Amino acid sequence: MQRPVSVFPRRRQWLRGLALSTAAAMPWASQATAGTTIRLSHVVAPETPKGLTLERFRTLVEERSGQRLRVKIYPQGHLYGDQDEMQALQLGAIDMVAPSLSKFGPIGFPEFELFDLPFLFDNVADVRRLTQGPVGQRLLDRLSRQRLLGLGFFDNGFKQMSANRPLLEPADFAGLRMRVQASRVIAQQMRALGASPVALPFSETRRALESGVVDGTENVVSNFWTQNMQAVQKDLSLTQHGYLGYAVVTHQRFWFNLPASDRELLQQAMREALVYGNSIGDAHNEKALTALREAGTARIHAPSASQRQRLKSAVMSVHADLAQRIDPMWIRAVREALPQAVPG
Repeated sequence: MQRPVSVFPRRRQWLRGLALSTAAAMPWASQATAGTTIRLSHVVAPETPKGLTLERFRTLVEERSGQRLRVKIYPQGHLYGDQDEMQALQLGAIDMVAPSLSKFGPIGFPEFELFDLPFLFDNVADVRRLTQGPVGQRLLDRLSRQRLLGLGFFDNGFKQMSANRPLLEPADFAGLRMRVQASRVIAQQMRALGASPVALPFSETRRALESGVVDGTENVVSNFWTQNMQAVQKDLSLTQHGYLGYAVVTHQRFWFNLPASDRELLQQAMREALVYGNSIGDAHNEKALTALREAGTARIHAPSASQRQRLKSAVMSVHADLAQRIDPMWIRAVREALPQAVPG
């Protein structure tokens, strides 16, 4: 099957060299001593729900350790971007990342692509039936196959479609080049709607929209607002078609070189930060939507119930494809948790 067009820079060799030099300068074993600095990278703005959640984690860790443990946060892809943050973690160039759940499919965990399925969830409560139940724990446990360790999930709400025209019917997508994350499910979603998917790092999306490399994208409203997408996208359509969530991940090599007491402190701080993060996602998206309406710089459209149903019908083939690519146990587990959501 045709893959989405990708414009990721080829930095693998450079990254490997940087990681090895970083690891040599800061050996894993020595990081378990007093004065540990935990390097945490993410790709969005500090004032987004993800940014605020990770800042809450930093505050809790530093306060409770008496500044003995420090968390250095690198936001907005300043250190590593979508295309290399997972590899940076695996190579030891960074200690923690908080990638969107779409990032796990390309590195060998297609089960995580369940969260990318369009129109799977009606609301955040549905999402948490998975992330905070047995399905979520089994997904995190799977990461150990690559010596990764998942510390938990958190939400950023539901994605909307944007372009320089309303996107309310499948026909509206015809001929558009739509930026997507490197997710097979999301790429297939765009093709099913009649658009061409273009895989781009989040940090490059606004520039690509401005230059015409892509015509539109999908994202939550808080990311749309904080990245000033309204300056390059005239129309935001409130399709609520897909979920955007994250997992906080570290590497076993880093984690098990920490004293048990520090691991417990970090786990507790992360649990509290994720509870906080899960409490603010919807509010920040609503606040961003209000700001957009008041600014008047983008036209905001809401599909009717019948339009939304036609969008949903157009992308149901994406569900069937994923069901053929992953272990059937995952589909059964989701169907048990969300009996109305998964096609039979």
